[in-house]
Amino acid sequence: MGGHSKWANIKHRKAAQDSKKGKVWTKCSREITIAAKIGGGKVESNARLRKAIEDARAVNMPAENVKRAVQKGTGEIPGVVYEELTMEGYGPGGIAIYCEGTTDNRNRTTNEIRRIFENHGGNMGTPGCVAFLFEKRGVIAVPRAAMAEDAFLELALELGAEDVKTDESGYEVLTTQHSFEAVRDGLKAKGLTPESAEVAMLPKTSVTVDRAGAEKNLKVIEALEEHDDVANVYANFDIPDEVLAALEK
Repeated sequence: MGGHSKWANIKHRKAAQDSKKGKVWTKCSREITIAAKIGGGKVESNARLRKAIEDARAVNMPAENVKRAVQKGTGEIPGVVYEELTMEGYGPGGIAIYCEGTTDNRNRTTNEIRRIFENHGGNMGTPGCVAFLFEKRGVIAVPRAAMAEDAFLELALELGAEDVKTDESGYEVLTTQHSFEAVRDGLKAKGLTPESAEVAMLPKTSVTVDRAGAEKNLKVIEALEEHDDVANVYANFDIPDEVLAALEK
């Protein structure tokens, strides 16, 4: 598969580690609050809230925490007012990095993110400097053992997928951001449980990096993801299979 799948696998393993620390609950809570603030507190009519709550349940966030986050968003109970922000910049070697997050103090967060870039050999850019290199798409990963390739390709396309990429381990289904839920739910209805499913900013083109470049850029991204105000980090580098295997040892 392409760089996104390999990077996604790293992200999901990291998310599992973060959940043990409880850090991911804070990020889930913020996303639920923002989603409820923007689209209301009813999951039936708020796709973003529905996905945020699904993600929270996936990391075992208590139901009471979920409820409280929704109520903060709808204004039923008082809470810190968060706003969304995006931050863009370059990692070592000019790799494009795009971050999404929430904050209660835009200036503080921006300055802290700038320092992370600079401390890891990169630099933070101006709004829009790398956004044009990415596009928002749905990405659904399904294990190869779930279904024979020809049958899976036919099913995914029938459900509205734009493209399906395959390798020896699984399938990567690409959708528009608007058809994401229909395709994901259609796969689930057929008994296929995705390993991961998200709407992400995918790079339009990728830059292949060697081991040194991969290590340096992964350190930048890990530092960005560790920041409480950062929800998602995307980059346009591709890690060759042999380099990824070496890094995972």
